[in-house]
Amino acid sequence: MKFEKEINRRKTFAIISHPDAGKTTLTEKFLLFGGAIQTAGAVKSNKIKKFATSDFMDIERQRGISVATSVMTFEYKNFLVNLLDTPGHKDFAEDTFRTLTAVDSVVLVVDSVNGVEEQTRRLMEVCRMRNTPVIVFINKMDRDGKNRFDLLEEIEMELKIELHPMTWPINSGKDFKGVYNLHEKSLLLFSPNTKASDENSIELKDLQDDLLDEKLGSHDAAQLREDVELIDGVYGQLKVEDYLQAKVAPVFFGSAINNFGVKELLDSFISIAPIPQEREASTRMVMPGEEKFSGFIFKIHANLDPRHRDRIAFVRICSGKFLRSKYYHHVRLQKDIRFNNPYSFLARSKDIIDDAYPGDVVGLFDTGNFKIGDTLTEGEDYYFLGIPSFSPEIFKELVNKDPLKTKQLEKGINQLTDEGVAQLFTQFGGNKKIIGCVGELQFEVIQYRLLEEYGAACEFRTLPFYKACWLTSNDPKKLEDFLRYKQQNSAEDKDGHPVYLAQSEWFLKTEMDNNPDIVFHFTSEINK
Repeated sequence: MKFEKEINRRKTFAIISHPDAGKTTLTEKFLLFGGAIQTAGAVKSNKIKKFATSDFMDIERQRGISVATSVMTFEYKNFLVNLLDTPGHKDFAEDTFRTLTAVDSVVLVVDSVNGVEEQTRRLMEVCRMRNTPVIVFINKMDRDGKNRFDLLEEIEMELKIELHPMTWPINSGKDFKGVYNLHEKSLLLFSPNTKASDENSIELKDLQDDLLDEKLGSHDAAQLREDVELIDGVYGQLKVEDYLQAKVAPVFFGSAINNFGVKELLDSFISIAPIPQEREASTRMVMPGEEKFSGFIFKIHANLDPRHRDRIAFVRICSGKFLRSKYYHHVRLQKDIRFNNPYSFLARSKDIIDDAYPGDVVGLFDTGNFKIGDTLTEGEDYYFLGIPSFSPEIFKELVNKDPLKTKQLEKGINQLTDEGVAQLFTQFGGNKKIIGCVGELQFEVIQYRLLEEYGAACEFRTLPFYKACWLTSNDPKKLEDFLRYKQQNSAEDKDGHPVYLAQSEWFLKTEMDNNPDIVFHFTSEINK
C-alpha cells in the first residue's frame, strides 16, 4: 500500500454528544495531552476570560455552546490525530451529520446525570447508518448521577448498541473515589479539584491485593471486587474486530472537567481506533492507499478570520497524497484548481502545509468554487456518496431592514447558506427569499453573522410551511403546470431545482396522490 506509514499513523474522529454533556471540555483535555495547548479554556465562565479553543465564533463564546464544527490536529504518541468537535445543539444537527461522513470513528460523550438524551439518539442513528465505530465516555462521575449498571442498560436499550466496559467507577458524586482499569488491572484514584496524574495510578497484582482495601476502604473494595467479577462474567475480553465493525462500543468512565479518566480513554482510542478507511464513490470504492489524490468537501466556513473576510472549504482526504500548489480536478465544475496556501487547523489558528495524507482534514481558501459534497481528484470523474442533506423544519422569509445594504445581504446569505447551516429558496414569481433551518437557533446565528460579518441588518418572518420537497418528473409539462398552479408554495433552491413547500402533512399527501407523475423527494442529493 502506497503511503502506508503515513496512513497507519493517522486517526480521524469526531466527538459527539447532547449539549452540556462535556464534549468541548473533553476536546480541551485531548489537546492538552497532545501538547497542542498549554491551558484548558472555560467554555463559559464569568471569571475566566480564556475561552475553549474549539469555540472560535463570538456567538459561541457569548452563549457557551458550539454552533460550528471545529477542526483540530495534534500529535500524540507518534500518531497524527484529526479531531472534529461538533455542535451538540440539535439546531445544528445537519452540520454534525455531515461531519460524521468525514471521520473514521466517533467518541460519544454521555452525561452520567442525565443519561441518554434526544440528540444522543439522533447522532447514534447516523453512526449506525454508516457503521461508524463508537467509543463511549460516561462523563461527570464526580456528580450524583444514575446507578452505573442502570446507565449501561439505558445506553444499550436506547441507542441499540452493545457496550463493553473498559474502566469501572468506584461510586459516584461526592463518594466518587476513582476508576478501575479492567484491561490494565490498575486503579486510578480521584481527588476532587485536582488534576489526575500518574501518581494517582496504582497497579494491582489482582483485586485480592490488600492495597485495594487500604486505598478504598473495605466496603468499597468488596463492592469493586463483586462488580468486576460480574462484569468479567458478562462481557469477557473486548474483541477489537467487533468494535471496528461497530458491533460493540467500549465504555470509559471519568470526569472531563477534572481531567480524570481521559488519558485512559485517549490511550485506548489510539490503540484500537481505525486508520483511514475505504470510501464509497459513485463509480467504485476508493482505497486510501491509492497513488492518486481524492477528497471531498464536507464543510465550508465563511469569515473564519473576520479581519480577512476569508472563506475556507474543509476537505477530507480519502486517497493519495495532497500537495500544495498542484492542480486538482473539480469534478462538478469540470475544471482544474490549485491551492497555494492549504491549511491545517487548531480551531481558529491555522498553519500552511506542504502536503497531507488520507485521513487528514485540510482547509482550502475558496473564492466561491465549492459547495458541500464537491469532490476533488487527479482527473477521474466520480463523486463520494453518503453526504446527507435534509428537508428543513422551520421556514422564514428573509426581510432586508436596510435597502442600502442589499448587496451585502445578498452576498452574506449566499455565503452562509453555502456553509450548510441553512437552505435558501427563492419563491417562484417573485424575489421572496425563504430560509429553511432545522432549528430556531440557526436563525439567530444567521442574523448575528449577517450583521457582524457583512454589516447587513435583517429580520425574519415566520412562514406556514411544514416541509420542503424537491420535485422531479419524466413529464416536464406536468411539472411546469404544477409549479404554475401552486406558485405560492413553489420555489427553487440555490441550484435552480424546483421545490414544493407543503403547508402540512395533509396537503403534502394530497398533492402526492393527485400528481402521480411527479416524484416528491424529501432530501436533496447535494452531490449532483
